[in-house]
Amino acid sequence: MAVRKGTFAKPNKPVPARSQPTPRGVELKKAAELSADKPIRADDSSLFDSLAYVRGLIRDVPDFPQRGVLFRDITPLLADPRGFHIVLDTIAHRFVGEQVDAVVGVESRGFIFGGALAARLNTSFVPVRRPGKLPRGTDKVSYSLEYGESELEMHRDALREGAQVLVVDDLLATGSTAAAAGELVDRQGAFVIAYAFVLELGSLGGRERLAPAPCVSIVRYD
Repeated sequence: MAVRKGTFAKPNKPVPARSQPTPRGVELKKAAELSADKPIRADDSSLFDSLAYVRGLIRDVPDFPQRGVLFRDITPLLADPRGFHIVLDTIAHRFVGEQVDAVVGVESRGFIFGGALAARLNTSFVPVRRPGKLPRGTDKVSYSLEYGESELEMHRDALREGAQVLVVDDLLATGSTAAAAGELVDRQGAFVIAYAFVLELGSLGGRERLAPAPCVSIVRYD
């Protein structure tokens, strides 16, 4: 997978003012200090109040989808306007002033966050979907999951050659799905400049799998 090395490329022209997230007082100012190298940890007592608020909206559901699995449910976060804005503004602020030609969102919850981030960054949104969902010619990639194989597709003409792309999904676990999306980006001659997630399960090593591209995550569980 092709990745731009070093810092993100600077845009050739200033980013239009409308691409910047709307300030929301101290809450956004504090959230903006989040670094791609320092994901928010679920047990960190020094969290900013606004990001602790986001963490509090994530609901633990035991034994789903099967016994022994602890599921991290983000639907309460999606239902809460303040929490949803904090997540979007925190991620978007990381990329204001950088050249982001497209946001690629992975089906299905990656659409929720990816589409909103693309609007904030004033850039294109490109969906990556399960097979048979896109109406025209596609690139397809197969990848392995713990429980079997899966596939993702993207329209062949979705990205221009050399485009700088942010890949977005709700969860980073093993990184296999995000890596597959990155491969689709690579096939079109574009570059993944970063990955962004709401949740990260750090013990599963997804961040390492996606290296050297940086990963931005809001809440991390180790």
